[in-house]
Order: sequence, then structure tokens, then C-alpha cells
Amino acid sequence: MRTSIHTFLEKSKAIFTMCLILFSAAVFSQTTISGKVTDHKNNPLAGVNIYIDGTYDGATTTEGGDFSFETTTTGNQTIVVSYLAFETLNMPVVIENYQAQTIKLKASVNTLDAVYISAGTFEAGEKARVSVLKPLDIVTTAGSAGDIVGALQTLPGTQTVGESGRLFVRGGESDETQTFVDGIRVAQPYGASANNLPTRGRFSPFLFSGISFSTGGYSAEYGDALSSVLLLNTIEEPEQEQTDISLMTVGLGLGNTQKWNKSSLSVNAAYIDLAPYQAAIPQNVKWNRAFQSLSGETVYRYKFDSGMLKIYAAYDGSRFDLNQESINVPFVSRVDLNNNNFYLNTSYKGKFGSNWQIITGLSYGLGDTKTLVDADRINSTEHASHMKLKLKKSFSDRVKLSFGGDYFITKYDENFNTDFRNGYDSNIGAVYTEADIFFSKEFAAKAGVRVSNNSLLHETAISPRASVAYKVSNNSQFSFAYGMFEQAPKQDYLKYHSDFENEKASHYILNYQYTGDKKTLRAELYYKDYNDLVKYDTDMAMYNSNFTNGGFGYAKGLDLFWRDGKSIKFLEYWLSYSYIDSKRDYRNYTAEVTPGFIAKQNVSLVGKYFILDWKSQVGISHSFNTGRPYNDPNQTQFMSKRTKTYNNLSLNWAYLLTQQKILYFSISNVMGTKNIYSYEYSNSPDAGGVYNRRAITPSADRFFFVGFFWTISQDKKKNQLDNL
Repeated sequence: MRTSIHTFLEKSKAIFTMCLILFSAAVFSQTTISGKVTDHKNNPLAGVNIYIDGTYDGATTTEGGDFSFETTTTGNQTIVVSYLAFETLNMPVVIENYQAQTIKLKASVNTLDAVYISAGTFEAGEKARVSVLKPLDIVTTAGSAGDIVGALQTLPGTQTVGESGRLFVRGGESDETQTFVDGIRVAQPYGASANNLPTRGRFSPFLFSGISFSTGGYSAEYGDALSSVLLLNTIEEPEQEQTDISLMTVGLGLGNTQKWNKSSLSVNAAYIDLAPYQAAIPQNVKWNRAFQSLSGETVYRYKFDSGMLKIYAAYDGSRFDLNQESINVPFVSRVDLNNNNFYLNTSYKGKFGSNWQIITGLSYGLGDTKTLVDADRINSTEHASHMKLKLKKSFSDRVKLSFGGDYFITKYDENFNTDFRNGYDSNIGAVYTEADIFFSKEFAAKAGVRVSNNSLLHETAISPRASVAYKVSNNSQFSFAYGMFEQAPKQDYLKYHSDFENEKASHYILNYQYTGDKKTLRAELYYKDYNDLVKYDTDMAMYNSNFTNGGFGYAKGLDLFWRDGKSIKFLEYWLSYSYIDSKRDYRNYTAEVTPGFIAKQNVSLVGKYFILDWKSQVGISHSFNTGRPYNDPNQTQFMSKRTKTYNNLSLNWAYLLTQQKILYFSISNVMGTKNIYSYEYSNSPDAGGVYNRRAITPSADRFFFVGFFWTISQDKKKNQLDNL
């Protein structure tokens, strides 16, 4: 018995000893994982997390980028290397074969300081990588009168064409700019007007959170625009429920936002009557009935688990009656105009599958204008639709591919005294593809092509686009953009004639941008080459004109922009300067000359100063343009004369009565400068052989405005300062 017990104890001791030896061997057979982590310039990175996936084995790099840790794992494993602002690296390794090495991390391209394409594009909005303008700026710029276009005209690359009120960009006419709401085109972005009377954009800033204004070289996603695109993005999701009430010297306004769990509804309505203003301020035009308008906008939003649906609708009805003079007739002409416009836009943006994104939508626009000129009736109606589908695939943070298509339908009819009818039907189908490639945090490129077909012109256009950007320091970068752009001739020509080709323009843009410490500097050189522009052989485009695509031209120049919100406490300001050299031989021109809407040099200074003790914001803006060319038939050289310089100094003041009540005052052209846009000459000389003329001037030398704005919201803090 004792022998058996002794034998058992001896065997147990042997087994225990063997287990102890095996356990010790296991403990002391750990593998050392070591090395160094650097960036792509071989600079060591401190604080990098390194670990074996699925274990607690890991370490953090030292100041010199070194790391070392032990592991008992074996076989195929994954070492994870992660660091803020750098791409996470997953390294497959065989633990037994691992050798110390230097690991290089790539800088993440998703950081705010990564390079981005900036050539030809101004961003305004909270989500913009670099916002040249803030949403607040669009409506608080003195002299803009709350008009989006008015605020954009303080940016370089635009022209002040006061008798139009539309966007003229880098040598292009206003119809060369297309407007989009949530990516869907707006066919009638401006209100109706009469000859030499300015109009306004149809959209108030109330419902928009972001604006992208391209002065050229824009994405292949957008077409049928020779010069520019203006992208307006409605608010994604309102912060709270609120009501906005506006009492103004020119009318009334009311806005309301309701918010639910997954949806929201915003409504904005306004009634404008300029009769009080026209009675108080001397007018250069004889009004029989002042301008009046009734307008409204609404946005309904529904948030799905993987996307957002928006339905945007806008209505604008306006009318006015005035007497217009002409040097070529001994009496005034009475112009009585009534316009109704409706725009409906439905868009959806969402995600599906593995890193796929879909953007789709459609729009319908109706523009109906009835004009009575003395005894003659001119009625015009335009129906315009746009259908869009865009798909985007992110293969990684560095490679993204988008492709899609558009279909535009336009039907335009015009009749004169019901006896003469003009019009056209046009269908444009387009497809495009574009790739965004980030080679590094400092270097990115975008390349694409757009192919479109116009059924009216029986023409297919192929338009390549490309742009690159390189970051030279933490705060500055260079961008270059190239693109070919085509557009059907404008409505004024197509209603008479359809045997055209697309008008064409090539863009070359070199951009430098610095951003840092609330300061922004942009410098941009550009060159545009125009071909196949429309020419005709009559005084104006008419049904009996002989049209051709024999026109051509160019535009080249320098744009500078400086914004500073840091140097002076409570003051934000920006300064814009543009120099342009542009000539065209188009329309009925007899030579290649600078068009009448172009001033060679344009300067804008905009400032906003916050006076806390007065609970006020004071704004000032000054626009200066050199003279614009016009043709004097008393001279032998075509378009050889220049108007005098244009000056406009404007002021505004917003006073906070209480947190949610604001008294607002603004006046444009404070100095009362007698600006002249151009001249109208008689068709024939007088007895002395002289062609007499009449100056084309603003309808009034000043615009004066006073308003009271009251907001009612849940937090009792929100006000309408960002809408003024």
C-alpha cells in the first residue's frame, strides 16, 4: 500500500514538473513586436496606437516614433496602426516571421486641412470646407437688399450691370449662368422685367443654408452653361419650430417652421408693394402702377433611415405699369406687365449598398408673362422640366467615382397680338462620369466628361473637364481647372430660328488660396475662348434676321479676394478686385470689341461692424467700376466710347430691440451719385448731322428701406439677423 502511494506521488510530481516546464516555456516563448512609425516624409510620429487585432497586446509610440511590445500569439495575425488625422493601417503578418521595421502612415484625406479643388468656385455655407462667404453675408451685405445675386456681385469675377440685375460672370452674359436648387435646374431664376429695368432673383435666402458659386471650370455634373453655375442648397433640418414676422416699408412677410420626429415643413410668404418707396424717393421713371408682388416658398423634408427627401415649391406673381421713353419716338410707350411663375422641385439623397450614394430628383417650372405695350399684346409661356439621376461610389477615402444623367424638356410659346406666333420645343439628354482621386493629403485631382444631345439642334456635344489641386503649406494651395462647355443659343434667338450649333467656350483657370486665422486670400488667373457665338444682321434679333454661328471672342483677367475677420475686433470685411480684358464679335457687331456690359476694372469693399453697447450691427459696402463701352454713331470707330465710372456707397444698420426683435434700416447709393449705365442714340441724325442721345440711368438714384422683424421660437433666442 505504501509502495502504491509512493509511486502515485512520484508520478504526480513528475507530471506537475512537466506542466511547470511546459508553462514556463510557453511564457518565455513570447515574440517581440517592435519598430518605428513615421509619416511619408520620414518624420517620427508620437502617440500612435499599435496592437494585434483581437488581443490586448500593443503599445504606443515614443517621441521618437519607436514602439515595442511582447505577444504570445502565433501564426497569421493583423497588426493595427492607428493615429488621428492619418489613415488606419491593417498589416497582415506571420508572428514567428515578424522583423522590426519602419511603418509609414498616410495622412488622411478626410481632414479639414486636406487639399480640395478651389479653382473657379466660391463656397458659402456651414458645411463648406472653406467658406468664402457665410450664410449671414448673403443677406446682411449693404446694398444687396436681401437679394442673393446682389450679394454675389460683391465677389470678383462678376460685373455690375444695374439695368439688368442679373449675374454677368467673366465676360459672359447673364443667360450663360445656370441656377440649381438641391442639384435640380431652375429654368426661370429671375423675375420678369421691362427694358432697362433691373430684376431680382426669385429666391429669398430664408430657406437656403449653403451656396456654391462657380465662376468657371465647374464639374461635369452640370452643363448647358458657358460661364457659371449657381448652386443653392435648402436647409437639411431646421433647428427648432419658429415663426418669423416682417413689417417693412415695402411690404409684409411671414414665415413658419414646424418640426416633427422625422419630418419638417417650412413656409415663407411675402407681399411687396413699392408704392410707398416710389412716393418718398424721386423716380427717373413714370410709374402708372408701382411694382407689386405676392410670393411664397415651402420646403417639406422627410428623413429616412438612409436618406433625405425634399419637396420644394415656389410661386411668384408680380405686376407693374409704367411709361417708357425712347429717343426714336416722340411719345412714351405704356408697358403693363403681369407675370406668374411656379417652380416645383423634388429631390432625394441617400445611401445604399457598400459605400454607394444616390441623388435623384425632378423639377417643373412654369413662366407666364402677359405684356401690353400700348395697344399691342405679347404673351409668352415657358414650360420647363428637369429629371436627374446621379450615383456615386466610394471605393476608398482616396478614390470616388460618380456618374449619372439629365434630361431637360423645354416648351416655349410667344404670340404677338394673337397674329404672330414664335416658339420652340427642345429636349436635351446628357450623361456624364467623373472621378475624384486623392493621391495624398496634399495632391488631388478631378476628371470627367459630359456627353449631351440637343434634339432641336440635332447636335451631340462632348465636353471633357479636369482639375487638380496641390497644397503647398498648411494654409495655402494651388488649383488648376480646364474644361470645355457648350450651350444652346438663348431663348431670344431660338424662338425665331433653330438651325444653330451650340455656342462653345473653353476655360483655363489657375487659382491660389490661403486660409487661416479667420483670413482668406484668393488670387485667380483665367482665360476663356469663345466660339460659334450667334450673329445676326438686323438692329435686334427678329423673325426676319439672318442668323449664323460665326461669332467668336475671348475673356482673360485677374480676380483677387481678401477677407479678414481677425485684425480688428468686432469688424469683418472683404475686398474684391477684378481686371478683365474681353472682346467679342457676335450679335450685330461689326468688329471684335469689348461688349457693352463689361467694365475693365471692378472693386468692391464690404464691411460689417458689431457694436455691442448699442446692440447693433452696422454694414457698409462700396462698389466702383470703370466706364463701360458703348457705340456712338457720331464716331467712326465702333464701340469706342466709355461711360463715366460707376460708384455706389450703401449703408445698413440692424438694431436689436430685444433678443428676438430687430429694427433694420438700409439705404443704397448714399451719396446720390448720378450713375449712367449706357446711352440710347437716335436712329437718324438731326439737321446738323448729329445723332442725339438719351442716358440710360437707374430707375431711382437711391433705395431706402426700413423694417421690423420679430421671431417667435422655442428657445426664445433665435432672431432674423441672418435673414437681413
